[in-house]
Amino acid sequence: MSRASADRVQIAIGAAVFLASFLGSAVGVAVVLCRLPVDHLRRDAATPSEDRPRWQRVLLKIAKNVAGLIVVLLGVVLSLPGVPGQGLLTILIGVMLLDLPGKQRFERRLMARPSVLTGVNAVRARCGRAPLLPPLHLW
Repeated sequence: MSRASADRVQIAIGAAVFLASFLGSAVGVAVVLCRLPVDHLRRDAATPSEDRPRWQRVLLKIAKNVAGLIVVLLGVVLSLPGVPGQGLLTILIGVMLLDLPGKQRFERRLMARPSVLTGVNAVRARCGRAPLLPPLHLW
């Protein structure tokens, strides 16, 4: 195999990995946005579901945060030069999973922007979901 042929194969593999990670990130964001309740931006805080025992809620919260941390770390790796993939989108998905102080306020400020809310609601419309209600206050 010649050097030029090997370079083309590497470029094709890199492009395939980039495309797969981009599509995976886009699908992940769409799934998260379509699963949000209509009043997500108007809720004061995430209230624990009382239909599960406390130990299950704690275990699920730990699992969600560990998964978020892993996705953020994967996004950091994908952001490195020479590594094909959508690092920033992957980091965004990971941060959405993490329980961070101020995350809800940041999310509301971001989603209150008309262009962002319009885009989010367009994605939700494609999923057959009702549009998100804009936040009443931003703090």
